Amino acid sequence: MKKVNKGDYGYIRYEKKKRLLITVALFLIPLAAFLAAFLITGTKKNIITVIAMVGCLPACRALVNMIMMWMQKSMDKKVYKKIREHEGNLEVTYETYLTTYEKSVFVESFAICGNKVIGYTSHMDGSTQFIEDHVRGILKQNGYKVEVKVFKELKTYLERMDYLNAHKQELEQNISFKPDERYPDLSRDQLIKHTILAISL
Repeated sequence: MKKVNKGDYGYIRYEKKKRLLITVALFLIPLAAFLAAFLITGTKKNIITVIAMVGCLPACRALVNMIMMWMQKSMDKKVYKKIREHEGNLEVTYETYLTTYEKSVFVESFAICGNKVIGYTSHMDGSTQFIEDHVRGILKQNGYKVEVKVFKELKTYLERMDYLNAHKQELEQNISFKPDERYPDLSRDQLIKHTILAISL
């Protein structure tokens, strides 16, 4: 199974398989310990039974994580291909599932250029203001003052991507930026992308 990084197309499909395998393995370990102890001692009343039961806790946590991921649908491949054609020199994320205290939202794609962050989601009813405010707030806490706009129409998102690509140089002009000591090789746009991915599932 080839690894797919967070923010790349196919990440959700990859994570579903990975989390399923991890969950099964974590349940098999305490089960194997329990069965081995039972076969050796002939009774389930032994210390290994207690250890096996406690050993199920990480497996249960992995099960919850697996269920969370299995509830998500992968991004439509046709939509991905259309966005990919307009990517140009922008920093772009795909299959971003943002979770907050109030609700969670699947954003098919984010594009970053200077002080502009745009996104596209087809999974949101009503206004996108909530998710825009959430992303803007998180980025501001991390030292990035940006405008965030999330579109519900793919055509509008693609047009906006084309605009950002065409005006990339002037949009990134006069922005003061001090590289992060933890990630000295990353540009400002890459660090913004990194921050968005850090708050996603």
